[in-house]
Amino acid sequence: MQRIGVVTFPGFHVMSFAAMSVFEVANSEFGERRYDVHFLSENGGPLRTSAGLVVETEPFDDSLFDTLIVGGGTEQSFSPSEGVLTYLRKAPEISRRVAATCVGAFTLAEAGLLDGKRVTTHWDYAAELQRRYPKVKLQEDRIFVIDGSVWTSAGMTATMDLVLAMVESDIGPEVARIVAKKMVIHHRRAGGQSQFSALLQLEPKSDRIQTALAFARNNLHTELTVEKLAEVAHLSPRQFTRAFAAETGESPAKAIEKLRLEAARLMLEDSRHPIETIARQTGFADRERMRRAFVRVFGLPPQAMRRQARRDAQLGRELPLGTLPALHDADLMMPATLQADAPSFREFLAEHRQSALRLGPGRFVLQHIPMLSEDAVSTTGHGASIRARSTLQPPPK
Repeated sequence: MQRIGVVTFPGFHVMSFAAMSVFEVANSEFGERRYDVHFLSENGGPLRTSAGLVVETEPFDDSLFDTLIVGGGTEQSFSPSEGVLTYLRKAPEISRRVAATCVGAFTLAEAGLLDGKRVTTHWDYAAELQRRYPKVKLQEDRIFVIDGSVWTSAGMTATMDLVLAMVESDIGPEVARIVAKKMVIHHRRAGGQSQFSALLQLEPKSDRIQTALAFARNNLHTELTVEKLAEVAHLSPRQFTRAFAAETGESPAKAIEKLRLEAARLMLEDSRHPIETIARQTGFADRERMRRAFVRVFGLPPQAMRRQARRDAQLGRELPLGTLPALHDADLMMPATLQADAPSFREFLAEHRQSALRLGPGRFVLQHIPMLSEDAVSTTGHGASIRARSTLQPPPK
């Protein structure tokens, strides 16, 4: 049995329960209780979620867990208590893997567990995560990312994608597919987190700026200067630049680049046009300029993103509709040494039993961790109480 510790705090997001539902269905489909979920908090006792549900929690201690999961919250400062941080800093000693869903990545980063790691988080807070924690290797457009023993997911329902990947790693792909089908989860997430339009993300308020952006999207292959966009909006270039930044929070150059990138990626995924042709049609002028923009924003060059899209499409044809290839999803980034089924927690403890005995309970260490410039626009309530408890099974002798 694998013990799952869910690290909670006052106001933690109720979407964390969505992840727990994956473990629940996996237990049912596997035919036995493979996962044993515990809700943990700094002081233990009843704790209220963001939706008003009350969950009974266990206090932090040195108990061993297969997996520790940190969810997000609705408090915008993302400032965890020192007690939570102290507990999480012990995660490499008391668990096989540690995960963060949604903005839970801020908590792991504050604890120092994400330094040098490839991670993702909710798209709306990605820039803030990178600003606060520059040592983090942010993969903004991923649904989930695995780097060694650290697992992170994007926001909200991406939590289920991450946990489903854990199920596949622990038990196998067939069970994961059955669980996905039972939960009516689509077989893949096309295009990472950027399933939202760049135009919707910019959210211009006035008709003038909306008109200018619509014009730009329909004419990406042309030279889109500030002067041209200002003319479409019936404003002077200076007025346009100020109004644009005030309404969208972006400079015209950055916004046009987003539109170009969105269009280029869709063409990469949905057509067989040469990359040079795509670069010209989306206004990047040449493939090298487009490559630099892709690497800067997506973390991958255009060729790699096209290969991922084709691999996804092939997997989609091979699997029955309504299933999720989980660990084989293009959104997964993990070392080859971790591609096989992960050892059970019992096996993990047996492997490290000697170091655990030598260093004391909870003190063993996991060992098998295997372009555009601003001036170049033209080129570019109340509820039920929930309890989950059990005791840790000792390793085999």
